[in-house]
Amino acid sequence: MVDSPFGRLGLTVCYDLRFPELYLQLRFQQQAQVLLVPSAFTKITGQAHWEILLRARAIETQCYVIAAAQAGKHNNKRESYGDSLIIDPWGTVVGRLPDRLSTGIAVVDIDFSLIDSIRTKMPLDKQRKPIDFWSSASL
Repeated sequence: MVDSPFGRLGLTVCYDLRFPELYLQLRFQQQAQVLLVPSAFTKITGQAHWEILLRARAIETQCYVIAAAQAGKHNNKRESYGDSLIIDPWGTVVGRLPDRLSTGIAVVDIDFSLIDSIRTKMPLDKQRKPIDFWSSASL
């Protein structure tokens, strides 16, 4: 966790995206506002999961997600998917490079009032159940 002029930043890497508990901890225990996810997702998993996992993490944490993604062939056995994105706390893609293989910089304004508004209207931090609450649920 890093405090910056761009908000309270939660730092992760690409494979972390598959573990929502980490992102929930960054949001609810460390008060993240922006989650950073640099990545080298493979082409196959990237096509299937990259954007949907990023959008899910933004929605469930009510944070901006900034995901810089490597793209292209590294060698004959490894190809990264690419598709650098910025997603707002509502799950809307608000920044994206022109195509998934592009190099460049996407820039958006981080709207802290949007974060506050979403968190006020849907106060997940107050409505969350402790993790052991769910252990008593019968299947």
